[in-house]
Amino acid sequence: MVGPEDRSALLASCYRESLRVAAELGAATVAFSAISTGIFGWPTDDGARIAVETVRAAETAVEYVRFVLFDERTLTAFTAVLD
Repeated sequence: MVGPEDRSALLASCYRESLRVAAELGAATVAFSAISTGIFGWPTDDGARIAVETVRAAETAVEYVRFVLFDERTLTAFTAVLD
């Protein structure tokens, strides 16, 4: 959650809609950054949780999702969620 308003559903929607569009285009693979955790200030641990949970739960024809992460702290957060 960032600020006084819980926008977790909006962040999850970014991942779901990206997967939906990728599937519509026939993409078999997608690469995501840690959306909103950089300059937009979303807490990294929470962003990682939302990203991984959303991608795992998505019903999609996309076969492979890669998270491309920009620093060690973000990698650690995503690794903790994936384990």
